[in-house]
Amino acid sequence: MRLVILDVDGVLTDGRILLDDRGRELKAFHVRDGYGIALLLGAGIRVAFLSQRRSAAVARRGRELGLSAVVQGARNKLVAARRLARRWRLELEEIAFIGDDLPDLPLLDAAGLAVTVADAAAGLARHVHWVTRAAGGAGAVREVAELVLRAQGRWASAVGDALR
Repeated sequence: MRLVILDVDGVLTDGRILLDDRGRELKAFHVRDGYGIALLLGAGIRVAFLSQRRSAAVARRGRELGLSAVVQGARNKLVAARRLARRWRLELEEIAFIGDDLPDLPLLDAAGLAVTVADAAAGLARHVHWVTRAAGGAGAVREVAELVLRAQGRWASAVGDALR
């Protein structure tokens, strides 16, 4: 895997949309997911957020983590992923995608590694290679980071580099 694409609502968050009394959207991101993303980036694996919705909080979190791309307002996630693949001269087989709901199915079916979270929409598990133990927004992305890095034989060095 050379690129990990993450759905946002339901994968990086628990799927709830919180609005304050001024109508501002609030999102909670798990710190372990951020660490997993940092490990992937440190190992030279690109990471991108991909969402159908738009949120300033998502853009900010992407900047904080130093992501390769934050794609928001994507009506068709498979088309958006193909654009990212072309941008970095990748094949879809080199992409891992984590999704949690029915709009994610086309990209899950096309990705080299398709993953869903423990609390994904009913029936989605039939379409993926792996289901995380953690729910969306509760460390699922960190699990996938470890899975990818272990499969590439890079887990120990990624963690060692992060601890220096």
